[in-house]
Amino acid sequence: MMIARWQIEARFGHKQTVIDSLKKWSEEILPQIGLSPDKTRIVTGSIGALESTVETDWQIADLAELSTAWEKLGTIDAHKQWSKDLESHIVSGTPHWKIFRVI
Repeated sequence: MMIARWQIEARFGHKQTVIDSLKKWSEEILPQIGLSPDKTRIVTGSIGALESTVETDWQIADLAELSTAWEKLGTIDAHKQWSKDLESHIVSGTPHWKIFRVI
C-alpha cells in the first residue's frame, strides 16, 4: 500500500475556499478516476507546519494505480475547469506530489 500526497499552499485568506474545493473535487472527480473518497483525507497545517499548507492523501495499492488515475484525470473536462478555478486561491508553483510506502 502507498500514500500519494498532493500538497499546495493556500493564498492568505483563501484556505477555507481551497479546503471546500478539494472536498467537492473528492466527491465529484475522485470516483471518476477509480479512487474511493473513503480512501482519501484532507489535512492542513496546524503546529510545526505552515498554516497555509493543505494536503490531500490518496491511499493507493501501487504506482500502477496512481498512474492510471493520473491518466484518467487528463481526460475529465470538469477536472480541467476545477484546476483553473482553484488557481486564484493557491500560491503559484507550490503544488507538488510526494509518494510514500506504508510499512
